[in-house]
Amino acid sequence: MGDLLINLLASVIAGTAVWLTGFLLRRRKLNRARAFFGLTAGASCLLVVSRHASSPREFSVHRRDVAALVELATIARECGAHADRVGENQPTGEIGRLTEFCVGGPGASPRSATHVRAILRGVTYEVFDEDKRRMSFTVGGTDYVYSPETSYVLLARFWGPTGGRPVFFIGGLTAGSNLAGARYLTRHHSDLARTFGADRPFALVLRIIEPAAYGTDFTELIADVTDIAFQPPAHSDGERTPQPPEMPATHASS
Repeated sequence: MGDLLINLLASVIAGTAVWLTGFLLRRRKLNRARAFFGLTAGASCLLVVSRHASSPREFSVHRRDVAALVELATIARECGAHADRVGENQPTGEIGRLTEFCVGGPGASPRSATHVRAILRGVTYEVFDEDKRRMSFTVGGTDYVYSPETSYVLLARFWGPTGGRPVFFIGGLTAGSNLAGARYLTRHHSDLARTFGADRPFALVLRIIEPAAYGTDFTELIADVTDIAFQPPAHSDGERTPQPPEMPATHASS
């Protein structure tokens, strides 16, 4: 009987230790994700997306952009936060007030156009043109051009001039590229957190291979353009002002 009690006690202790270790590891992972996304339990975040360009309905969204929003809302839910969708004609408030996920390039989203113009100054998007039949963005003299075999998306994290919560910019050349960027962020945010921490901006170019055949399954990181994408503002004489510190004022604690 004594040996049985000892074995039972040892099993309980071992089981408790395994459970506690797993709990602490899950908690640590959750805290890192919250810090990376600037989210806390019960917090709100914004999902900013433009309406479907070819739809006459005001609140219509492309189905692949809807899928991208689902991916991002899942991130928020896993962090214990909740997401509010904001349309292109709805006010989003000051940058940094809430974590923001901005989906779509500047040709489709006024909010994205503002971010590119004010913060991602080293990036230039060429809006789709019926005559040129060309969709592309340029970073540091390199053109990333859409073709039926290859598409691209710029995935970036940055803060406004006063810090606060981060903005995650997913500027794809197509709605399918936006979805690929959202899924990449969902699947690889732990790797990105190890590389960039909770308080460093980044700008990454992702390539989607054969999107018609593979969808978003074949998406790869091809360039880190962080040093080029975030250019300081220029003086009227063409000289650039010094780059401000890259440390946000506040972020979620880990």
